[in-house]
Amino acid sequence: MRVNMTVNGRPQQTDDVWEGESLLYVLRERLGLPGSKNACEQGECGSCTVRLDGMPVCACLVAAGQAEGREVVTVEGLPEYAERRTAHEAGTAGAGGSALAPVQQAFIDAGAVQCGFCTPGLLVAADELLERRPDPSDADIREALSGNLCRCTGYEKILDAVRLAAARTSTAGEAS
Repeated sequence: MRVNMTVNGRPQQTDDVWEGESLLYVLRERLGLPGSKNACEQGECGSCTVRLDGMPVCACLVAAGQAEGREVVTVEGLPEYAERRTAHEAGTAGAGGSALAPVQQAFIDAGAVQCGFCTPGLLVAADELLERRPDPSDADIREALSGNLCRCTGYEKILDAVRLAAARTSTAGEAS
């Protein structure tokens, strides 16, 4: 079967997709987007989290055919997605060229990245949270990230990173 979808703001077409092929496989192996990680293949770890029409989903559990005609945002697309969102909210055209989304930079600055395997899923989940709730409580952050497992950290630096991204985003919004 042929699957047409928008991935990271660009139309994509994939041919010869078999019925049981996952969205994760299509993204990684057919479209060359290795950011979403293949870990448990059961939707338990969150390493493959992407946004499907704005909602975070485990790409390993989504049949590729379910993405037909839909928008997918992977960790690779977060900078452009964040820029489009910010430009839309401000009523302007995006300037283009942001190297990292605010949440990505916050993870680096807070030292929330260790081995990096869980990081793409955490980033996508955190980005969705911050879009939905720009000033999240700690309980909100914990709930939004509850589907993402990290074996390297005690999660505190990850929580710090989301708090930092929220603070920077709200400060940037006030400056507009």
